[in-house]
Amino acid sequence: MFKPRFSTRTLTTLALLTAIEIVLSRFLSLSAWNMKIGFSFLPIVAAAILYGPLASGIVAALGDFVGAILFPIGAYFPGFTLTAFLTGCVFGLFLHEKQGWPQCVAAVGVNQFVLSLFLNTLWISVLYGSPYGPLLAARIVQCVILTAVQLIGIRALARLLESYGGKRGDARG
Repeated sequence: MFKPRFSTRTLTTLALLTAIEIVLSRFLSLSAWNMKIGFSFLPIVAAAILYGPLASGIVAALGDFVGAILFPIGAYFPGFTLTAFLTGCVFGLFLHEKQGWPQCVAAVGVNQFVLSLFLNTLWISVLYGSPYGPLLAARIVQCVILTAVQLIGIRALARLLESYGGKRGDARG
């Protein structure tokens, strides 16, 4: 007999986190054609802490895809959805078991200075035909700002989830 991997409660929580990610990303962030600063990482981190890499990757990818379709900022480009999925997976890999400073620094470092800086800059360069080098230099400021914001935000969210007894989620319900 087929037994679902995620319970109805887990799927509902992930759907809510996806909706929150869309609102934070599309309506409550500062955006320019080559930069975006906001708090849309928080629901992805919550999914990572509670349910692990796959769930947080799905929340991030669905949030990007549905947000881009319903509330486009520019042309839809699947590379950004791939980066979003990888971002969620990285948060899940580093933060699901423990959310100390070393784990937070590693998760944010990989996401900001590998995925966002190098990979998203590549996607922007391909999408808009901009030279990669100058675009990369311009996006360093965003990465530095978001590194600080994410480190503080992740630690605060981890403490909040722990205080409510929801630090560890059960993927089976």
